[in-house]
Amino acid sequence: MGKGHGHDCDHDHGHAHPHGSGHDHGHHHGPLPTDAASLARIRTAFFLNASFAVLEIAGGLWSGSLAILADGWHDLGDALSLALAYFLERKASKGPSRAFTYGYRRYSLLSSVIVALLLVAGSALILREAIPRFANPGQPRTEFMLVFAVLGILVNGYAVLKMRVGRSANEKVLSWHLLEDLLGWIAVLVGTLLMRAFGWNWIDPALAVVIALLVLWHVVGHTRESVQLFLQRTPEGFDLDGFRREVRAIAGVTGLHDLHAWSLDGQRHVLSLHVVLRRGTDAAAAKATIRESAKSHGEFHVTIETEFEGEDCDDRCADPTPGSKANE
Repeated sequence: MGKGHGHDCDHDHGHAHPHGSGHDHGHHHGPLPTDAASLARIRTAFFLNASFAVLEIAGGLWSGSLAILADGWHDLGDALSLALAYFLERKASKGPSRAFTYGYRRYSLLSSVIVALLLVAGSALILREAIPRFANPGQPRTEFMLVFAVLGILVNGYAVLKMRVGRSANEKVLSWHLLEDLLGWIAVLVGTLLMRAFGWNWIDPALAVVIALLVLWHVVGHTRESVQLFLQRTPEGFDLDGFRREVRAIAGVTGLHDLHAWSLDGQRHVLSLHVVLRRGTDAAAAKATIRESAKSHGEFHVTIETEFEGEDCDDRCADPTPGSKANE
C-alpha cells in the first residue's frame, strides 16, 4: 500500500518510502514576521493606552463625565488587546513546541473572548448609567473634559503614527483600533465644545451611549468570529468546492476525500485531504500541484495523503460535502 504525506513549508524536502510515496513540505507554518522594532512599537502603544485608560476612568469619575468614562473603558480593552498582541508576537517568534505543535496563535482566540466579556460588562454598566441621565444630565466639568479630549487626541494620534509605520499583521490591525479611538476623542472634543457654548449637557450621556453601542457592535462581531474559529469553521472566503474541482482537474487524480479546512487564528489555516491517484502517476508532482493550488487560496498548512486506485482508506474518512461519495 503506497501512501504519503505532503505539507506546504518554507522549504521543500522529501524522502522516499518503500512503496514510492514520500513527504513533501512547502508551508508557511512558522510565525508571522516580527522584529524588535515591531515589538517596541506595540509595547509603546500599550503603555500609552494603559496609562491613559487608567487616567480616563479616574477622570471620568471625578468630572462626572460618562463620555470620558465610556471611552476609558474602551481604551482599557484596547490596552489589553495590545498586551495580547505583544505576548503573541513574542510567543510566535519561538515557533511550535511539543505541547503546542501548531504554535501559540490560538491563544488569541481565548484572550479575545475574555477581553470581549470585560468590554460587554463595562458597556452594559455605562448604558445603565447613561440612559437615565437624559432626563437629568447633570453638570459635568467641561473644562476637565476639554483637557482630556485634547490629551486623548494627542496620545492616540501618536500611537496611530507609531503603528502605521509597522508592517506586521498585528500592527496593521492595531492601527485601525487606535484610529477608531482617535476619532472617538475628536467626537468628545466637539461635544465638549458644544456643551460649553450652548449648555447642551445631554451631549455627555449621548456620547457615552454612542461609544458603548459602538463597542458592543465591535465586540459582538469579533466574538462571533472567535467562536467560529474555536469550532473549526471553514476559513471565511475559502471556496471548498472550488478547491475540490481544482484538485480533481489535476492529471492523474481520480478522486479525493477526507477534505478538511480550518483556521488557527483567522490568518493561518490548516488543510488536509486524501487524494486518489491513477496507478503510475507521479505522486510528488501531483502533490506539488495541489500545494500551489492551496497557496492561491491563502496561507495554509497543507497535509496531503495519497492513495492509488483500488486501495482502501485505513482512516475514518469523512467528506464535508453532504451526500457526496467517499472517493468522489
